[in-house]
Amino acid sequence: MKDGEHVQERAEQTRRSLLEAAASLFDERGYAGTSISDITARSGHTSGAIYFHYTSKERLALAVVEEHFATWPPLIERYASTEAAPLDQLVRLSFAVARAFRDDIVVRAGARLWTERTLIEAPLPPPFVGWMDAVGQMMEKARAEGDLAAHVDPLPAARTVVCAFFGLHTVSEALDGRRLVEDHLTDLWTLLLPSLRARPGDTAGLLAAARVPRAQG
Repeated sequence: MKDGEHVQERAEQTRRSLLEAAASLFDERGYAGTSISDITARSGHTSGAIYFHYTSKERLALAVVEEHFATWPPLIERYASTEAAPLDQLVRLSFAVARAFRDDIVVRAGARLWTERTLIEAPLPPPFVGWMDAVGQMMEKARAEGDLAAHVDPLPAARTVVCAFFGLHTVSEALDGRRLVEDHLTDLWTLLLPSLRARPGDTAGLLAAARVPRAQG
């Protein structure tokens, strides 16, 4: 490896280390409860490194939120590109997203920071709109393939599913720290899928399969 490439790799490792340390603190303590000193102690890097890579706590918080939002497009593409029926794709995707909210520190921190956005003096990306578009496309595809019940209007249904999904996460976070989020999601889809499908399907089998993380490939 050339010297320049080594320096660039070390810089990227430092940036990631700072981002993850900040994310863990933002998730635990919130934006106002986290200081630059806290981040230096958690990360093992100096405050100078923080200011060099991110310039301020606000910019570091923004980077966490942006990383949170950047998680979703490749995940959506990964599940939408399978050969499964669109509604099955949507169910499997929803469980992958739920696991990310439960297990990924940057995703969790990004979600908390967005709820505390009035404290952060930096513009944050808008939430939910991208999810409504993605779910709407899956619903439209399901209708085109004859899998969506005739009474279901794809776009309003997509908004409803997104609202229900993120409402479920809010309740699960408050009551059980998202530990039982997959159980709650199973209950939600058990209720919703029969009304969305044009034909009866193996809901229990699909939900059991969706709870098993899909191997990277």
